[in-house]
Amino acid sequence: MTDQPVAIVTGASQGIGAAIACRLAQGGHRVVAFDIDEPDQKPGHLAGFHRVDVTAAAEVRAAMAAVERDTGPVQVLCNNAGVSTMRPVAELTEAEWDANFAVNVKGVFLCTQAVLEHMLPRRAGTIINTASMAGLRGVPLLAHYAASKWAVIGFTKSVAIEVAPYGVRVNAVCPGYVRTSMQERELIWEAELRAMTPAGVLAEYIRMTPLGRIEEPADVADAVAFLASDASRFLTGVALPVTGGADLL
Repeated sequence: MTDQPVAIVTGASQGIGAAIACRLAQGGHRVVAFDIDEPDQKPGHLAGFHRVDVTAAAEVRAAMAAVERDTGPVQVLCNNAGVSTMRPVAELTEAEWDANFAVNVKGVFLCTQAVLEHMLPRRAGTIINTASMAGLRGVPLLAHYAASKWAVIGFTKSVAIEVAPYGVRVNAVCPGYVRTSMQERELIWEAELRAMTPAGVLAEYIRMTPLGRIEEPADVADAVAFLASDASRFLTGVALPVTGGADLL
């Protein structure tokens, strides 16, 4: 063990989660990834990896205890694991609804509860949840996903109040149109549902972003690094839009 702060990032094998893991490691954290898939990381970026289904309480608690024992006290938890599908609400299946809420909401709850078991007695720690611009406004074809991200923001704000007396901060980031494999799938889905091309949907995303480009995972990772740092020491219960202004339109 070293004096470096320990951070856990869920859903760290690709996309936003991989960018967060790399950014925190570059900033001096010992980063442990929780994911159902092996992470594709360069050597040295990760201090450890645990294959964890964030919807399984026993797996989450066992992995959390292992990190505390083998790597060190967890000072930062980034609840980033998430899933999405796209469908008109009239055609939405119960299975899709349940799958989105299981990972996007239950997973955040289980990981938060597990880490608080260790953070509260130490009276220190920071939790950062990946919500979404979809948690700040209505989004057609993503009613179930948006509902799950609204839930994440409500959970974030409520837990922030509850644990503040223990010196634990809880915040969320709300990414916009981020260039990831998830977005690539969504471009195809939305194009099919709206009788467009994926390129046309992408161009529309850019037009709806005042800063005039698609968001990169690094844009989100930098915001997470800020929230994980002492520079944000007086921020808690914040749902920070990281959207290039797209949430304003």
